[in-house]
Amino acid sequence: MKQKTKSALKKRIKVTGSGKIMLQKAARNHLLSSKSKRQKKANRLGQEVSKGAAKNFARMAGLSRS
Repeated sequence: MKQKTKSALKKRIKVTGSGKIMLQKAARNHLLSSKSKRQKKANRLGQEVSKGAAKNFARMAGLSRS
């Protein structure tokens, strides 16, 4: 039986052209006035998932990786 993809994960990750799995960083929704400009700017970019987590994410998202 085929494994279904995790819908929640599918909405939160993006796969780059080179195959890296990217996530959005946290802390960008509210209480932004108390955070520094540097902190907010750093959070704009996504964050690459670590190699250990990428294997699990790929399995849950239905991506063909080993």
